[in-house]
Amino acid sequence: MEDDIGAFAGETVEKFRTYEDFLDSQIKPLDLFYLQDQERARQLVELGLKGSNLTREEFETRKAAAEASRLASGSQQKKLASTGKELKDNFLRALAEREEANRSGKMTSIIFIRDRNSRGQEISAYIDYSHRLKSEDFEPYFSGKKRFLPKTTDLSFYNWRTQVAKCNASSNYEVITENPSGLLFQCRNNMKILNVDPEAIPGDGFTRTPVRSDLYEHVVIFDHVIRKLVTSSCAPLSN
Repeated sequence: MEDDIGAFAGETVEKFRTYEDFLDSQIKPLDLFYLQDQERARQLVELGLKGSNLTREEFETRKAAAEASRLASGSQQKKLASTGKELKDNFLRALAEREEANRSGKMTSIIFIRDRNSRGQEISAYIDYSHRLKSEDFEPYFSGKKRFLPKTTDLSFYNWRTQVAKCNASSNYEVITENPSGLLFQCRNNMKILNVDPEAIPGDGFTRTPVRSDLYEHVVIFDHVIRKLVTSSCAPLSN
């Protein structure tokens, strides 16, 4: 066999299901004719006496890396839910503008919505947009087939009729409720604090954007560009 180790130095290994399949690919009929033993032929390849001397560990490492690269590439190329949609409302356009950044982790947006549920009850919530994007199909929202409404599983939910209140941490934010001036949200990535009080400054690295919408009674979006801590010595802040 000719030495073709270079041909197996990366993405090529992913086409082989197992290491044995990789070894077999380098065994020619003439080798089996002289050796009369498949396992012996494999051992000669594995020892580098024939073909590539790629070890089992190296094969598994390269195969795992190739698979990770393939998955990452597929994720990056995945079409955004807002792509190609006719967005007639300011709120939907605002969501579309932030979709890629929230999916990729460059930004986290907390959306405050106040509207009415199917029973006519006034409800409101602070919603972790990035978290919702990862857990829901947003095609129906952007296509207008479904309304983007508060849920009891959001960061903070309140039903003004029944007075049901819920608070939940998300993958991006902790909820701080023991604050005299109102709710605070702490970003898990860099420990920055968001103050949602309309009379207060939102916080370091946060912006507050009211959105006029024909679909919802009241909408405000708080955006935060993620800048992770340089060290891990900082502990979560408490009030």
